[in-house]
Amino acid sequence: MNQEVKDKIKFFKDSYAQMTANDSFSFYRFFIFVTSYKGQKRIWNFIYKVFRYIFRKLTGYTPKFDSDYAFWFDKNYPKESDRKHYSENSNKLLVQPKFSIVLPVYNTNPAYLKLAIESVKNQFYSNWELCIADDASTNSDTLDLLNSYKNEPKIKIHFSSQNQHISGCSNHALALSEGDFICFLDHDDELAPNALYENAVAINKNPDADILYSDEDKINENGFHEQAYFKPDWCPDSFLARNYFGHFVCIKKQLLTQIGEFRIGFEGAQDYDLLLRATEQAKQIIHIPNILYHWRMHPASTAVNEEAKPYAFNAGVKALEEALTRRQVKGSVSIIDGLPGFYHVNYHIEHYDKVSILMPTKNNEELCEVALQSIFNKTTYPNFEIILIDNNSDTESFFAWVKQWKEKEPERFKYVRDEGGFNFSRLMNVGSKLAIGKYLLLLNNDTEVIAPEWMENMVKMAQRKSIGVVGSKLIYPNETIQHAGVIIGLGGIAGHTFVGFPREASGYFHYLKCVNNYAAITAACCMVRKEIFDEVNGFNEALAVEFNDIDFCLKVKTKGYDNVYLPLVELYHYESISRGHPHKNKKAYQQHLNDVKYFESQWKHYIEHDPCYNPHLSLIFTDFRLNIKD
Repeated sequence: MNQEVKDKIKFFKDSYAQMTANDSFSFYRFFIFVTSYKGQKRIWNFIYKVFRYIFRKLTGYTPKFDSDYAFWFDKNYPKESDRKHYSENSNKLLVQPKFSIVLPVYNTNPAYLKLAIESVKNQFYSNWELCIADDASTNSDTLDLLNSYKNEPKIKIHFSSQNQHISGCSNHALALSEGDFICFLDHDDELAPNALYENAVAINKNPDADILYSDEDKINENGFHEQAYFKPDWCPDSFLARNYFGHFVCIKKQLLTQIGEFRIGFEGAQDYDLLLRATEQAKQIIHIPNILYHWRMHPASTAVNEEAKPYAFNAGVKALEEALTRRQVKGSVSIIDGLPGFYHVNYHIEHYDKVSILMPTKNNEELCEVALQSIFNKTTYPNFEIILIDNNSDTESFFAWVKQWKEKEPERFKYVRDEGGFNFSRLMNVGSKLAIGKYLLLLNNDTEVIAPEWMENMVKMAQRKSIGVVGSKLIYPNETIQHAGVIIGLGGIAGHTFVGFPREASGYFHYLKCVNNYAAITAACCMVRKEIFDEVNGFNEALAVEFNDIDFCLKVKTKGYDNVYLPLVELYHYESISRGHPHKNKKAYQQHLNDVKYFESQWKHYIEHDPCYNPHLSLIFTDFRLNIKD
């Protein structure tokens, strides 16, 4: 049985197990699920997959495509037969921007260079010029190929008399440009035929667009497309961890004139340095969720060998360090171990302001003891307090335990009683009113600190004015991932990423190893400045049990703050031990339905498109796999 069918079976087993666990009213809820549109759609899709598998086994049928992306590519990639349609639509565009494609060349394999140039000539959109600069190539075949294009009316070529490396060469190509937007193409890569057309359409839709980038894939040595990278919309902190824009970026000429050309001394990361400067000044940054660029994979390319240009990654560190200086931010930059081209920005703490930890509980002193012992014994951050929010505890052992902690930590341990029905949102709001810290750290009582510097790392990020909610990596006791960010729309409303992955896994394009912006993260462990908490009026008490943390994060995001996941902040999470299953009776399940209804009405636009996720990726599976619709 193939992995796809196994995954489907596991999905339905897990779904049913979740619905029936500790639930005397499970049949009612299961009936609701299987009779709903979403339930029927998933069930019939499951049945179809099973019968397809059986059919292929019995008949020996071999599918045309050996991967999901091969299928997607064949279905979605424009064909030559589409040229007339694209050309007609191009002519209807109100604005017809001229694109200058900048192409630096040095001793390029003529076969690859020809494919790169022809991919520009093959564009569906016609208002372009190709600006080529040769950096004193010594390969006669490369020079012969360039000379064969000298008389092309839309191609300009500059031949340098001496080698000036990639930055100087690119600047010579830039000097030839006369377009409204400058686009970048590597000498051995290719543009999709609709690349310039899609950018022209996006510019018409977004007149203030200063920078545009798109999704991309790689071409292997056999000419097949693979390793597609479906990117998020503009995520500034994700961009500080790596240049996820890639090579094919279109920048308004006016902005490029403002920030200056490629800088000598940043060779190998000259594009990253340019983009860091450009994004600081851009009015609007547009992501086009379409595969418009193809990296060539060969032994000398970083597309296949990340160690091919080690100097490039050191230049990336330099580019980021200078960006911090320009932005008047104190910090240092390092390459993430084992991941050249991926960076960690270590922000310096300016003031060790107090952190107020809000921890709700009902009884369960043994569980709380684990959490508190780990905080007090392991945390190296010097200035924090814990506010234990008691929701109707009723055991003598619990109150005796509280008394012990009051005596043990009279300055750093606070206790507040709440006697209403369970409402997580209200408990957080109650705790926040008692807090005197600059930072609020929401923390479940079923967590355990792992690394001593966890709180420092959260404060380093939370202190920044642009940052809203700071999240963490939460680990199950079996060393697999419980939370590493939240995707809106995943599973219908919202879901955690990479659930069940090994703790040390790297994830989709190393997402698990580096800082990423997410629209939301879980309140099981998160930090936010108290001023932001108050600015959005805290948690919505209409959402008593579910989605309240997601709702809170989205309220923060709509105020213009960026929420972020930190891979270096790791805690164990013994999920929901103290409360049990949230849908344990008919009343609780009805509350769940009400919460779903509210969330769908309030955040429909995020459910339809999470800006920190890509619309071509799955909303069923948590691992960023491609959304394939057979």
